[in-house]
Amino acid sequence: MGYRLALVCGAVLPLLFSLPSLGEPLDSLTFDEVLDLANQGDRAAEVFLAKAYENGTEVDADRTEAAAWYRKAADQGDPDAMVGLGRILSKGAPGLANNPEFAVKLFEAAARSGNSEAQNWLGYSYQHGLGVEQSDSAAVEWFKKAADSGLPAAESNLALMYVAGRGVPRDYEKASQLFEQAAVQGDGWAANNLGGLYEKGWGVSEDPRKAIDYYEQASSLGLKTAEGNLDRLVSKLGPDAQAMLSQKTDLGGQEALDAGRASLGTGEIVKPRAKPAALERAAFRQKAPARVRPTADEQEGLRE
Repeated sequence: MGYRLALVCGAVLPLLFSLPSLGEPLDSLTFDEVLDLANQGDRAAEVFLAKAYENGTEVDADRTEAAAWYRKAADQGDPDAMVGLGRILSKGAPGLANNPEFAVKLFEAAARSGNSEAQNWLGYSYQHGLGVEQSDSAAVEWFKKAADSGLPAAESNLALMYVAGRGVPRDYEKASQLFEQAAVQGDGWAANNLGGLYEKGWGVSEDPRKAIDYYEQASSLGLKTAEGNLDRLVSKLGPDAQAMLSQKTDLGGQEALDAGRASLGTGEIVKPRAKPAALERAAFRQKAPARVRPTADEQEGLRE
Protein backbone atom coordinates (compact mmCIF):
# COMPACT_ATOMS: atom_id res chain seq x y z
CA MET A 1 0.00 0.00 0.00
CA GLY A 2 2.77 2.35 0.99
CA TYR A 3 4.64 1.46 -2.18
CA ARG A 4 1.62 2.18 -4.33
CA LEU A 5 1.12 5.53 -2.60
CA ALA A 6 4.73 6.41 -3.24
CA LEU A 7 4.27 5.64 -6.91
CA VAL A 8 1.15 7.79 -7.13
CA CYS A 9 2.88 10.67 -5.31
CA GLY A 10 5.89 10.28 -7.56
CA ALA A 11 3.64 10.65 -10.60
CA VAL A 12 1.72 13.62 -9.26
CA LEU A 13 4.54 15.71 -7.82
CA PRO A 14 6.25 16.48 -11.14
CA LEU A 15 2.89 17.62 -12.53
CA LEU A 16 2.27 19.85 -9.55
CA PHE A 17 5.65 21.48 -9.80
CA SER A 18 5.42 21.94 -13.57
CA LEU A 19 2.31 24.12 -13.40
CA PRO A 20 2.60 27.85 -12.65
CA SER A 21 1.10 29.09 -9.43
CA LEU A 22 -2.38 30.50 -9.93
CA GLY A 23 -1.40 33.35 -7.66
CA GLU A 24 1.45 34.53 -9.91
CA PRO A 25 0.85 37.62 -12.08
CA LEU A 26 0.33 36.48 -15.65
CA ASP A 27 2.89 38.91 -16.98
CA SER A 28 5.54 37.16 -14.88
CA LEU A 29 4.87 33.84 -16.64
CA THR A 30 6.17 32.64 -19.97
CA PHE A 31 3.83 32.60 -22.94
CA ASP A 32 3.65 28.81 -22.83
CA GLU A 33 2.75 28.86 -19.13
CA VAL A 34 -0.07 31.31 -19.80
CA LEU A 35 -1.19 29.11 -22.68
CA ASP A 36 -1.33 26.10 -20.33
CA LEU A 37 -3.55 28.03 -17.93
CA ALA A 38 -5.79 29.24 -20.75
CA ASN A 39 -6.21 25.71 -22.06
CA GLN A 40 -7.41 24.77 -18.57
CA GLY A 41 -10.13 27.41 -18.86
CA ASP A 42 -8.49 30.12 -16.76
CA ARG A 43 -10.45 33.24 -17.73
CA ALA A 44 -7.71 35.76 -16.97
CA ALA A 45 -5.23 33.75 -19.01
CA GLU A 46 -7.65 33.61 -21.93
CA VAL A 47 -7.97 37.41 -21.92
CA PHE A 48 -4.20 37.77 -21.58
CA LEU A 49 -3.65 35.58 -24.64
CA ALA A 50 -6.35 37.40 -26.59
CA LYS A 51 -4.65 40.75 -25.98
CA ALA A 52 -1.28 39.26 -26.90
CA TYR A 53 -2.63 38.10 -30.26
CA GLU A 54 -4.53 41.33 -30.84
CA ASN A 55 -1.49 43.52 -30.14
CA GLY A 56 1.24 41.19 -31.44
CA THR A 57 2.91 40.82 -28.03
CA GLU A 58 5.34 37.86 -28.02
CA VAL A 59 3.43 36.41 -30.98
CA ASP A 60 2.52 37.55 -34.47
CA ALA A 61 -0.58 39.70 -34.40
CA ASP A 62 -3.64 37.65 -35.29
CA ARG A 63 -7.01 39.30 -34.68
CA THR A 64 -8.90 36.14 -35.60
CA GLU A 65 -7.02 34.13 -32.98
CA ALA A 66 -7.52 36.99 -30.54
CA ALA A 67 -11.27 36.86 -31.15
CA ALA A 68 -11.30 33.13 -30.44
CA TRP A 69 -9.67 33.61 -27.04
CA TYR A 70 -11.85 36.60 -26.23
CA ARG A 71 -14.88 34.47 -27.06
CA LYS A 72 -13.82 31.77 -24.58
CA ALA A 73 -13.52 34.31 -21.77
CA ALA A 74 -16.67 36.18 -22.83
CA ASP A 75 -18.61 32.93 -22.61
CA GLN A 76 -17.54 32.87 -18.96
CA GLY A 77 -18.96 36.37 -18.47
CA ASP A 78 -15.72 38.35 -18.52
CA PRO A 79 -16.55 42.04 -19.30
CA ASP A 80 -13.05 42.84 -20.65
CA ALA A 81 -13.34 39.90 -23.03
CA MET A 82 -16.74 41.13 -24.20
CA VAL A 83 -15.21 44.51 -25.00
CA GLY A 84 -12.26 42.91 -26.79
CA LEU A 85 -14.45 40.63 -28.86
CA GLY A 86 -16.83 43.47 -29.67
CA ARG A 87 -13.92 45.67 -30.69
CA ILE A 88 -12.74 43.09 -33.22
CA LEU A 89 -16.24 42.25 -34.49
CA SER A 90 -17.00 45.93 -35.03
CA LYS A 91 -14.43 45.94 -37.84
CA GLY A 92 -13.95 42.27 -38.64
CA ALA A 93 -10.75 40.30 -39.19
CA PRO A 94 -9.37 37.89 -41.80
CA GLY A 95 -11.92 35.09 -42.04
CA LEU A 96 -14.16 36.87 -39.55
CA ALA A 97 -16.89 39.11 -40.94
CA ASN A 98 -17.62 42.36 -39.17
CA ASN A 99 -20.76 42.18 -37.06
CA PRO A 100 -21.49 45.58 -35.45
CA GLU A 101 -24.92 44.41 -34.26
CA PHE A 102 -23.44 41.60 -32.17
CA ALA A 103 -20.61 43.91 -31.10
CA VAL A 104 -23.15 46.34 -29.64
CA LYS A 105 -24.80 43.53 -27.68
CA LEU A 106 -21.43 42.63 -26.20
CA PHE A 107 -20.69 46.26 -25.36
CA GLU A 108 -24.08 46.67 -23.70
CA ALA A 109 -23.74 43.51 -21.61
CA ALA A 110 -20.34 44.63 -20.36
CA ALA A 111 -21.45 48.26 -19.97
CA ARG A 112 -24.34 47.29 -17.70
CA SER A 113 -21.88 45.46 -15.48
CA GLY A 114 -20.07 48.78 -14.97
CA ASN A 115 -17.18 48.34 -17.43
CA SER A 116 -16.16 51.87 -18.44
CA GLU A 117 -14.47 50.82 -21.70
CA ALA A 118 -17.68 49.12 -22.76
CA GLN A 119 -19.71 52.17 -21.80
CA ASN A 120 -17.47 54.33 -23.96
CA TRP A 121 -17.72 51.93 -26.91
CA LEU A 122 -21.50 51.77 -26.52
CA GLY A 123 -21.71 55.55 -26.50
CA TYR A 124 -19.58 55.70 -29.63
CA SER A 125 -21.81 53.11 -31.31
CA TYR A 126 -24.92 55.17 -30.55
CA GLN A 127 -23.22 58.38 -31.67
CA HIS A 128 -22.39 56.96 -35.11
CA GLY A 129 -25.23 54.46 -35.51
CA LEU A 130 -22.91 51.44 -35.61
CA GLY A 131 -24.97 48.29 -35.12
CA VAL A 132 -27.72 50.27 -33.41
CA GLU A 133 -30.08 53.11 -34.26
CA GLN A 134 -28.24 56.43 -34.05
CA SER A 135 -29.04 58.41 -30.90
CA ASP A 136 -27.12 61.40 -29.60
CA SER A 137 -28.97 61.30 -26.29
CA ALA A 138 -28.06 57.63 -25.73
CA ALA A 139 -24.46 58.38 -26.73
CA VAL A 140 -24.26 61.17 -24.15
CA GLU A 141 -25.81 58.91 -21.49
CA TRP A 142 -23.16 56.23 -21.92
CA PHE A 143 -20.27 58.67 -22.39
CA LYS A 144 -21.27 60.28 -19.08
CA LYS A 145 -21.27 56.95 -17.28
CA ALA A 146 -17.78 56.16 -18.54
CA ALA A 147 -16.52 59.71 -17.93
CA ASP A 148 -17.79 59.58 -14.35
CA SER A 149 -15.37 56.71 -13.76
CA GLY A 150 -12.50 58.87 -15.04
CA LEU A 151 -11.93 57.21 -18.44
CA PRO A 152 -10.03 59.78 -20.54
CA ALA A 153 -11.45 58.59 -23.88
CA ALA A 154 -14.99 59.04 -22.59
CA GLU A 155 -14.21 62.46 -21.16
CA SER A 156 -12.94 63.52 -24.59
CA ASN A 157 -15.93 62.04 -26.39
CA LEU A 158 -18.38 63.71 -24.03
CA ALA A 159 -16.51 67.00 -24.42
CA LEU A 160 -16.95 66.83 -28.19
CA MET A 161 -20.69 66.31 -27.74
CA TYR A 162 -20.72 69.58 -25.77
CA VAL A 163 -18.61 71.28 -28.44
CA ALA A 164 -21.00 70.24 -31.22
CA GLY A 165 -24.17 70.58 -29.12
CA ARG A 166 -25.24 67.01 -29.86
CA GLY A 167 -27.47 65.38 -27.25
CA VAL A 168 -26.70 68.27 -24.90
CA PRO A 169 -26.80 72.07 -25.20
CA ARG A 170 -23.59 73.44 -26.64
CA ASP A 171 -21.29 74.33 -23.75
CA TYR A 172 -17.68 75.15 -24.53
CA GLU A 173 -16.83 75.75 -20.87
CA LYS A 174 -18.00 72.26 -19.90
CA ALA A 175 -16.11 70.86 -22.88
CA SER A 176 -12.90 72.58 -21.78
CA GLN A 177 -13.23 71.10 -18.28
CA LEU A 178 -13.65 67.59 -19.67
CA PHE A 179 -10.78 67.96 -22.14
CA GLU A 180 -8.56 69.17 -19.30
CA GLN A 181 -9.46 66.19 -17.10
CA ALA A 182 -8.48 63.84 -19.91
CA ALA A 183 -5.35 65.79 -20.89
CA VAL A 184 -4.00 65.65 -17.34
CA GLN A 185 -4.20 61.86 -17.62
CA GLY A 186 -1.98 61.96 -20.70
CA ASP A 187 -4.66 61.85 -23.38
CA GLY A 188 -3.18 63.33 -26.53
CA TRP A 189 -6.41 64.05 -28.41
CA ALA A 190 -7.85 65.84 -25.39
CA ALA A 191 -4.72 68.01 -25.22
CA ASN A 192 -5.00 68.80 -28.93
CA ASN A 193 -8.65 69.75 -28.62
CA LEU A 194 -8.05 71.81 -25.49
CA GLY A 195 -5.35 73.65 -27.41
CA GLY A 196 -7.97 74.46 -30.02
CA LEU A 197 -10.29 75.93 -27.40
CA TYR A 198 -7.51 78.12 -26.01
CA GLU A 199 -6.55 79.21 -29.50
CA LYS A 200 -10.12 80.30 -30.25
CA GLY A 201 -11.14 81.41 -26.76
CA TRP A 202 -14.11 79.04 -26.69
CA GLY A 203 -15.17 78.35 -23.10
CA VAL A 204 -11.81 79.69 -21.85
CA SER A 205 -9.94 82.96 -22.13
CA GLU A 206 -8.11 83.13 -25.46
CA ASP A 207 -4.50 82.24 -24.70
CA PRO A 208 -2.13 81.43 -27.60
CA ARG A 209 0.64 80.41 -25.18
CA LYS A 210 -1.54 77.75 -23.56
CA ALA A 211 -2.71 76.67 -26.99
CA ILE A 212 0.91 76.14 -28.02
CA ASP A 213 1.64 74.25 -24.81
CA TYR A 214 -1.28 71.87 -25.29
CA TYR A 215 -0.47 71.34 -28.97
CA GLU A 216 3.11 70.54 -27.93
CA GLN A 217 1.90 68.04 -25.33
CA ALA A 218 -0.28 66.30 -27.89
CA SER A 219 2.46 66.41 -30.52
CA SER A 220 4.93 64.79 -28.09
CA LEU A 221 2.53 61.85 -27.91
CA GLY A 222 2.80 61.31 -31.67
CA LEU A 223 -0.31 63.11 -32.92
CA LYS A 224 0.35 64.50 -36.38
CA THR A 225 -2.77 66.67 -36.20
CA ALA A 226 -1.38 68.43 -33.13
CA GLU A 227 1.99 68.81 -34.82
CA GLY A 228 0.26 70.53 -37.74
CA ASN A 229 -1.74 72.76 -35.40
CA LEU A 230 1.44 73.73 -33.56
CA ASP A 231 3.30 74.60 -36.76
CA ARG A 232 0.34 76.58 -38.08
CA LEU A 233 -0.11 78.60 -34.88
CA VAL A 234 3.61 79.30 -34.46
CA SER A 235 3.78 80.48 -38.07
CA LYS A 236 0.71 82.65 -37.56
CA LEU A 237 2.11 84.30 -34.43
CA GLY A 238 5.54 84.88 -35.93
CA PRO A 239 8.23 86.31 -33.60
CA ASP A 240 5.79 86.38 -30.67
CA ALA A 241 5.65 82.59 -30.75
CA GLN A 242 9.31 82.26 -29.78
CA ALA A 243 8.72 84.11 -26.52
CA MET A 244 5.72 81.92 -25.80
CA LEU A 245 7.70 78.76 -26.52
CA SER A 246 10.30 79.83 -23.96
CA GLN A 247 7.62 80.18 -21.26
CA LYS A 248 6.60 76.61 -20.63
CA THR A 249 3.44 75.78 -18.72
CA ASP A 250 3.03 72.62 -16.62
CA LEU A 251 -0.06 71.00 -18.07
CA GLY A 252 -0.11 67.92 -15.92
CA GLY A 253 3.53 67.12 -15.42
CA GLN A 254 5.78 64.37 -16.68
CA GLU A 255 3.48 61.69 -15.29
CA ALA A 256 0.73 62.81 -17.65
CA LEU A 257 3.06 62.64 -20.64
CA ASP A 258 4.33 59.24 -19.59
CA ALA A 259 0.77 57.99 -19.15
CA GLY A 260 -0.10 59.15 -22.64
CA ARG A 261 2.94 57.49 -24.17
CA ALA A 262 2.13 54.26 -22.35
CA SER A 263 -1.45 54.30 -23.60
CA LEU A 264 -0.31 54.71 -27.18
CA GLY A 265 1.75 51.56 -26.83
CA THR A 266 -1.00 49.29 -25.51
CA GLY A 267 -2.69 48.71 -28.85
CA GLU A 268 -6.02 49.71 -27.32
CA ILE A 269 -5.86 53.08 -29.03
CA VAL A 270 -6.56 52.66 -32.72
CA LYS A 271 -4.69 54.88 -35.14
CA PRO A 272 -6.85 57.21 -37.24
CA ARG A 273 -8.23 55.57 -40.36
CA ALA A 274 -8.40 58.83 -42.24
CA LYS A 275 -6.79 62.23 -42.07
CA PRO A 276 -8.87 64.72 -40.06
CA ALA A 277 -10.97 67.19 -41.95
CA ALA A 278 -9.08 70.43 -42.49
CA LEU A 279 -10.60 73.10 -40.30
CA GLU A 280 -9.68 76.69 -41.06
CA ARG A 281 -8.59 77.61 -37.56
CA ALA A 282 -8.13 74.54 -35.37
CA ALA A 283 -8.46 70.80 -35.91
CA PHE A 284 -10.65 69.06 -33.36
CA ARG A 285 -10.68 65.30 -33.34
CA GLN A 286 -12.61 62.64 -31.51
CA LYS A 287 -10.82 60.47 -29.00
CA ALA A 288 -12.74 57.27 -29.51
CA PRO A 289 -12.32 53.52 -29.72
CA ALA A 290 -12.18 53.75 -33.51
CA ARG A 291 -11.62 57.15 -35.00
CA VAL A 292 -13.40 58.33 -38.13
CA ARG A 293 -13.61 61.58 -40.06
CA PRO A 294 -15.76 64.11 -38.13
CA THR A 295 -19.34 64.40 -39.38
CA ALA A 296 -20.57 67.43 -41.30
CA ASP A 297 -22.55 68.57 -38.24
CA GLU A 298 -19.43 68.36 -36.03
CA GLN A 299 -17.38 70.30 -38.56
CA GLU A 300 -20.05 72.96 -38.87
CA GLY A 301 -20.27 73.28 -35.09
CA LEU A 302 -16.55 73.84 -34.82
CA ARG A 303 -16.54 76.51 -37.52
CA GLU A 304 -19.13 78.69 -35.80
